[in-house]
Amino acid sequence: MPDDNSGTGFESDRFRQLTIVTKPPGGHALSTILWTLSTDTQRERIAIRDLLVALGDRATGALIFIFAFPNALPTPPGTSTILGAPLIFLAAQLMLGRAPWLPAFVANRSMSSSDFSTLVKRILPWLQRAEKLLRPRFTGLALPPMEHFIGLVSLLLAVLLVLPIPLGNVLPALAISLMALGVLERDGLWVMSGLAVSVAAVFVVYGVVFAMVKATLFFFAQVW
Repeated sequence: MPDDNSGTGFESDRFRQLTIVTKPPGGHALSTILWTLSTDTQRERIAIRDLLVALGDRATGALIFIFAFPNALPTPPGTSTILGAPLIFLAAQLMLGRAPWLPAFVANRSMSSSDFSTLVKRILPWLQRAEKLLRPRFTGLALPPMEHFIGLVSLLLAVLLVLPIPLGNVLPALAISLMALGVLERDGLWVMSGLAVSVAAVFVVYGVVFAMVKATLFFFAQVW
């Protein structure tokens, strides 16, 4: 794992010539695309820009899920801060209705194929279960202008995600993941589930922050 981003395996890759994968035929499930990339023995590293190209016009929702969901699982300290930066960029673009784009210092980050394969193996069982349940329904909740509102909510949750708040990662990450999959598959029911979890996430984070502030004030009151 690289030293600069030990939590996820991503590192700066500005000087490497990238071998970009071609966009797969339409209709492939996200799990299939990720598995294909993770089992590609022709490349030593997988860059974020490789994912952008491979996912094509589905990149925004798919990448939001990819960067959000690991935070809902047990991960090394600091992972949410590293994954949160591209998540904030992508959520902002979903909010503004723009095509997926990441600055070079983010898009050129890469991880070894073995690390990427490990990450995909952790995500895949959950993603494959979700794909069996996802289907187009209540599509108006997963299309513009509602899609822009989902981007706004995801952006606010992504900001919460990068803050060093104890127990503050899981619910925001889960909410973003549910909404991202809902947008990806045009499933309004999953979008509504994500919004419900978003409300719960805000209350939990508020409660944790309130408890931390109260405990700090109590501590100083006892010391003084």
